[in-house]
Amino acid sequence: MPLLLFDLDNTLLPRDAAYRAWAQDFLAEHRLPAADIDWFTTIDGSGYVPRSTVLGAAKRRYGLDHSMDLLLAHYRRGINGHIHCPATHIDALHAARASGWTLGIVSNGGTKPQSEKIRRTGLDRIVDGWVISEEARCVKPDPLIFEIAARRCGVAPSPGWEANTWMIGDHGPADVAGAEVAGLRSVWLHLGRPWAERGYRPTLSAAGLPEAVGLVLGARSAPTVDTVRRGAVRRAVAQQAAARRAAGAIGSTPMGAEPVNAAATGQALRTRAAGGTVPAVVQLPSVGGTTPMGAGRTAAQSAAVRLGPAAAAALHASAAPLSPAAHAVAAGGPASAGGDAATPVLTRFAAPPAVGPVVAAGYTVIDDGVAG
Repeated sequence: MPLLLFDLDNTLLPRDAAYRAWAQDFLAEHRLPAADIDWFTTIDGSGYVPRSTVLGAAKRRYGLDHSMDLLLAHYRRGINGHIHCPATHIDALHAARASGWTLGIVSNGGTKPQSEKIRRTGLDRIVDGWVISEEARCVKPDPLIFEIAARRCGVAPSPGWEANTWMIGDHGPADVAGAEVAGLRSVWLHLGRPWAERGYRPTLSAAGLPEAVGLVLGARSAPTVDTVRRGAVRRAVAQQAAARRAAGAIGSTPMGAEPVNAAATGQALRTRAAGGTVPAVVQLPSVGGTTPMGAGRTAAQSAAVRLGPAAAAALHASAAPLSPAAHAVAAGGPASAGGDAATPVLTRFAAPPAVGPVVAAGYTVIDDGVAG
């Protein structure tokens, strides 16, 4: 299964906003100048400056007679009290889940405060697992922490697991560099900043989490021979269509398409398939012409109609691959006897055609995961 990993602070959760809210409370409680919020924000370094440095500097600046333990407890209560996960981020996670992704969190930091953030914001009920550097005893960008995250999400880091895994995060040296050395693809949340590292770059960049998740889902669903071969036929080929083809059923021309001589074409293809039953061919209206997919696919994976995922899902709840002998044609392509059934042609449509008439006409329906 594809695995999508997230950083926690300033990726899933707006940590800097929570820190700023805590600092404002701190200034108000101690009757300190409200304008000093900029000083607090600067010294914080988006959380990458040690808390002992930040709180020690504040103690000296204001002459506070508080222990470091007391200040640290105040800080942790305050920032976790202000932390939240935006609704747009929750929606993005649910969208990834609905698309079949396994979700995980990889966070540097202390086990107790980071775990509290995950549970307080409800992320523990959405993701499949998480790892925090303190308890894992390894820190991003160490590749080991990503492997630990995969295991905790139920994904065994077997050979090739990296190809199906993405990392989304805001910090180049930890998130993007970590993904790079672990062999993962990455999306960097630039948050309005320029990329400053020279030795490596993210696969993609985005302004915020919803956009980043959208980019990953789009990249994952790009049409490839492999994605069609592994998953499309199983999902979308209708058993009813197989039965109709096996019985030699030929329906009427669907959707106002230009008809081809169905009888002559059917006979030629039956001969070519060495006795197999082959559906009639209809020239469907296309956008941008036809695109050869190349060799390497069997006749059982030839497409007769290309639909978006929603239309294909509505076709039938269960599906099974058809006999190779029953698939020798491809959508929008000429039904010449000299064609190669292992070199299918896919046709893009301006809008998903109605499924019912297509199936009734005896066509195979394949969803390649790309709408339109």
